[in-house]
Amino acid sequence: MQKILDNNYYDLIINNTLAPTYDTGDNITYMNRVHSLLHIPVGNANPCDLGRHSYSSFPTLYTLTSTIALEKSGVATVQRNPALALFGLGVLVAVIDTGIDYRHPAFLFNDGTSRILTMWDQTEQSGTIPEAFTYGSEYSREQINTALSSDDPLSVVPTTDLNGHGTAMASILAGTPNEDGSFSGVVPQADLVIIKLKEAKQNLKNIFFVPENALCYQESDIILGVRYAVTAAERFSRPVVICISLGSSQGGHDGKDAISGYLDHLSLLPGNAVSVSAGNEGNDQRHYFNATTAAPYYHDVELRVGNNDTMFSMEIWSYTPARLSIDVSSPNRESTRPVFPSLNQCRRFSFIFTQTIIYVNNIIFEEESGDQLILLRFQNLLPGIWYLRVQNPENEPFSFHSWLPSGDLISNDTFFLNSNPDTTITSPGNARHPLTVTAYNQLNDSILTESSRGYTRIGEIKPDIAAPGYQIPCAVPGNQYGTATGTGAAAAQSAGIVAMVFEWAIVRGNYPRITGNNVNRLLIGGAIRSPSDTYPNNIWGYGQVDVNRLFERFTSQ
Repeated sequence: MQKILDNNYYDLIINNTLAPTYDTGDNITYMNRVHSLLHIPVGNANPCDLGRHSYSSFPTLYTLTSTIALEKSGVATVQRNPALALFGLGVLVAVIDTGIDYRHPAFLFNDGTSRILTMWDQTEQSGTIPEAFTYGSEYSREQINTALSSDDPLSVVPTTDLNGHGTAMASILAGTPNEDGSFSGVVPQADLVIIKLKEAKQNLKNIFFVPENALCYQESDIILGVRYAVTAAERFSRPVVICISLGSSQGGHDGKDAISGYLDHLSLLPGNAVSVSAGNEGNDQRHYFNATTAAPYYHDVELRVGNNDTMFSMEIWSYTPARLSIDVSSPNRESTRPVFPSLNQCRRFSFIFTQTIIYVNNIIFEEESGDQLILLRFQNLLPGIWYLRVQNPENEPFSFHSWLPSGDLISNDTFFLNSNPDTTITSPGNARHPLTVTAYNQLNDSILTESSRGYTRIGEIKPDIAAPGYQIPCAVPGNQYGTATGTGAAAAQSAGIVAMVFEWAIVRGNYPRITGNNVNRLLIGGAIRSPSDTYPNNIWGYGQVDVNRLFERFTSQ
């Protein structure tokens, strides 16, 4: 078995300058121009393996961001205009998600053949591995068409979407209109590139204390999915728009993680664009912020733990030059000792009366951000109110953010009692140059309460734009149709809108050098802004997306 698939090996993200040191056999998987994966034996797995190896070397865990709108975003107006009539022809749209029901009519031409140009299923090992990759199976349009014409399609191309999220996102972006006209994707003439992510390795879930049955995906597989989309665009000489409707609350929320750096780079290249969801963490009470400006220089955080959340992790990020200590107390006031910052230390505390085990990594500087990170990992938690004392031993002012895991990695019964809804945009939505999309209810023009809010931890303006994200019509596996709600659906809509601009600019030759970041700025300029609000703001970004206004700005005198 390839080491990248083997749960007996950790996948560690390393800089390519270090790769030659470890490159023996299949120990290294190349990811992009900056990073590779180093595969090392797990051995006797221990949570303090995070400590011996840096926090940033372990891939972040990602969760899914979604569960009449075309009129609201100006799409239908543009498509009815004979001078524009943009449907994505000649543009590739790549969806990195849970896969696709390729048999669904939403992904077929009128003659019954597939609109999927190429597909990489990271979970399927019976087919041909894509060139320059090391795992999974690649399926061409010809192979998919052969499957569609057979009596048993899955015996020819054995890929499915058991979750349905990827099918929904792909259909919102580029689905073929159905017969009764109740559904259409934004760019139904675009060609699809599909990347089905494999689930995160159990050893990585163990490192971050994620329950075994929780559905999540690892950063490294998403990065490789992005690289597959880019290589497909090069192979077919097409512009590509990449849609990522996943998010993570791990990391510094500063756009400095490995995937954000890669997406930043791609968004500045001609013919490459990325649309990412802002996340759905706005009303889950999973973010905490404090600024202590006067003595005494400590602050107590209250965390309510629900009955079903017996294991999870949380992160506290401070700002240089503060150096903070942490002390954790149980509901019955059994306590750890204060843990002070260090380089590679991992402390284990076993509580006598509650059976709780806590691992504390108080990292004096995290490698990617340079800021202090306190990583807490809890096992066998006692339900109730837990108390965390954060203190500056040098008796100086300090501030910090803290985040709990995103999505379904914990229940809604675990939360901060005095939470803060801001700074809740998930990675990679904090990256600077990709289009970060929040969601609003297009029926009443109100922001979805669950939509994550900006800005980033270092003050960058995010989200960029708001798009419809409430009960968006979509395809559902099994030839059915349903609706999807959340910022993932909004990101899929926006990816389609970017593809429309790429068709006008690149395919039709109006501006062949346009980059994804150029399109983002054009969409920001054409956004609808309420006179009662100040823009940009941390809820709406620069306003509601309206692609028709973008083109009106080109033609107005």
